[in-house]
Amino acid sequence: MSNFDTSPKFLFTSESVTEGHPDKICDQVSDAVLDAIYAQDPYARVACECAVTTGLVIATGEITTSCYVDIPKIVRQTIAEIGYKSSEDCFDANTCGVITSIKEQSPDIAMGVNEAQEAKLGEMSEAEIEAVGAGDQGMMFGYACDETPELMPMPIMLAHAVVKRLAAVRKSGLLPYLRPDGKSQVTVEYHYGKPVRVHTVVVAAQHSPDVSHAQIEADIIEHVVRQAIPPEMLDKETRYFINSTGRFVIGGPMGDSGLTGRKIIVDTYGGMVPHGGGAFSGKDPTKVDRTGSYGTRWVAKNIVAAGLARRCQIQVAYTIGVAHPVSLNIETFGTGVIPDREIEALVREHFDLRPGAIIRDLRLRRPIYRPTAAYGAFGRTDIDAPWENTDRAEALRRAVGL
Repeated sequence: MSNFDTSPKFLFTSESVTEGHPDKICDQVSDAVLDAIYAQDPYARVACECAVTTGLVIATGEITTSCYVDIPKIVRQTIAEIGYKSSEDCFDANTCGVITSIKEQSPDIAMGVNEAQEAKLGEMSEAEIEAVGAGDQGMMFGYACDETPELMPMPIMLAHAVVKRLAAVRKSGLLPYLRPDGKSQVTVEYHYGKPVRVHTVVVAAQHSPDVSHAQIEADIIEHVVRQAIPPEMLDKETRYFINSTGRFVIGGPMGDSGLTGRKIIVDTYGGMVPHGGGAFSGKDPTKVDRTGSYGTRWVAKNIVAAGLARRCQIQVAYTIGVAHPVSLNIETFGTGVIPDREIEALVREHFDLRPGAIIRDLRLRRPIYRPTAAYGAFGRTDIDAPWENTDRAEALRRAVGL
């Protein structure tokens, strides 16, 4: 049993950011480029990264494909959909500069992963799966727990809910003075490993200059926080910090530069578990930073959904050009109904964590990635996220007689 479960009182905080945050602009542009290419060429190699600053977007990376996509057009369309459509928003999709610098994937990398390029979607043979070597070395973590219906840590799910609601009231016109940039932070109080109340809520919301701080604070508590967080988790002791500097008019890329891959904790589990360091956005699924993370989330969620453990963390590691993981580690923090080594044996029996097999089983050669680039990749029921399926939980239950 971990200290997390034995501590009588424990505070844990996670943050999230809106789709208009500068780093999230970049993540969405990178995945929009990937989706546009995958819509035409599901065997393309894509590693697209983006940077933004005042009035400027730079798209760069390595792309090898048989199709053509208009990257500047994709950049402008994505930014406009986020909500940056005029200089009043501190960024304008129509007038910003767009610079592209794209080259092909290095042949030294491609030789380790390209043998199965001609495999048919959903019909990959065992030899073809074996031939898809990992696109890089690295370690990835997957996690699931029984704190929420989505089998995710509560702090990150509540932080996401707040910024999703912040975007919703902006786009609907309920709070018309809001602008696209924003952040949230939610601190949850745990008693013996169970979330019992929300301790603190922090919201930073970009706004027009002609609204008072008092109105922003009242509106966000009433129309955002209290709509996003279940009422039973809030009490008279819950603390609120709304735009705690007093003003947030200059935002987006004018307020701060942005880069693809700089919100990897927001994208995953809110810091509740370790992170291997690799970002997701802009990477096709031969990159194990993405595929390994999706695969391990899928496995961990099925283990918890099956009732084998209340919390499950999985680490997997790869080396470039080799299909089989070089290591696999299961940790249930003392919550497993059987020893962790037996759960590991079940994972090896019921799941294939070679990149090619994950691509096949989760149907990853599809344009499904841009929606994952804001509000987290995990715990999502509103998007096509096959790694959230609990399709093997029943087989795991039967295997241990539950």
